Amino acid sequence: QVQLTESGGGLVQAGGSLRLSCAASGRTFSSYATGWFRQAPGKEREFVAVIMWSDSSTYYADSVKGRFTISRDNAENTVYLQMNGLKPEDTAVYYCAAGFGWSKISDYDYWGQGTQVTVSS
Repeated sequence: QVQLTESGGGLVQAGGSLRLSCAASGRTFSSYATGWFRQAPGKEREFVAVIMWSDSSTYYADSVKGRFTISRDNAENTVYLQMNGLKPEDTAVYYCAAGFGWSKISDYDYWGQGTQVTVSS
């Protein structure tokens, strides 16, 4: 079992930045891909970014490419999502997930509780 806890959400003006953290407890991340997803009100949950624990390869949704950066800290068993140039359309609950896949929700077995990100215009 892996327990995931997100933090770092909040309210920010358009153009601002936030850094989300996803801390793992229980089994380590060492065998998993760790992804970030988001869900806006009235919309389906969507993929944002993923990082592979094995080689740190990354992949981003087109909507965030060039603005968001996913990274990891092995020693802290934590994955980060640095979000720059935030837009109102980035407003959503952001979820961290661990699994064996890439960008599909069904690839992931473990999910955090989510953290709210609100971007004001």
